Amino acid sequence: MFTGIIETLGEITDIKKEQENLHLTIKSAFTTELKIDQSVAHNGVCLTVVAINDNEYTVTAIKETIDKTTVGNFKINDKVNLERGMKLGDRLDGHIVQGHVDETGNCTNIVNQEGSTVFTFTYESDKNNVTIEKGSITVNGVSLTVVNSKENEFSVAIIPYTLEHTIFKYLSKKDTVNLEFDVIGKYVSRLTKKS
Repeated sequence: MFTGIIETLGEITDIKKEQENLHLTIKSAFTTELKIDQSVAHNGVCLTVVAINDNEYTVTAIKETIDKTTVGNFKINDKVNLERGMKLGDRLDGHIVQGHVDETGNCTNIVNQEGSTVFTFTYESDKNNVTIEKGSITVNGVSLTVVNSKENEFSVAIIPYTLEHTIFKYLSKKDTVNLEFDVIGKYVSRLTKKS
């Protein structure tokens, strides 16, 4: 369980393919605090720590994860948003994030406004995912509020702090991102389809 509040940026230092799996090695500021079997969200993708070496740790992504997220697009030297699993009893500063990406989306527009930057994303219509105005969405692991919700499209406004401390500062139009839709909204959507 995560909150979508990014702790730090990591840097991918090594990628190894083994059969259908990818082993990703990441350098991060909190590596020395990690333990084997711990969950860490990488651009919103929950992956398990399988090895630790000094300030680097390794996680493994299986085919299912590679097929449904942007993990297969990662390259050495890429920066990634990192968040460790939530501690029981901590404040929930973002929203309930599972680290289970629902689908990928595409950045279609970036508008710099006075005091914020508005990013617009599109996503597939056949997966029945929805956003609502002022609802929660997770983009590359970042908990955000939807400011403009349309069918298969939404926008978020990023404050300067979030822009500087996440990989949003590297995001360009046409980039693919990981999307995790609000867990409560997913259940409501499913229940209403059964009615």
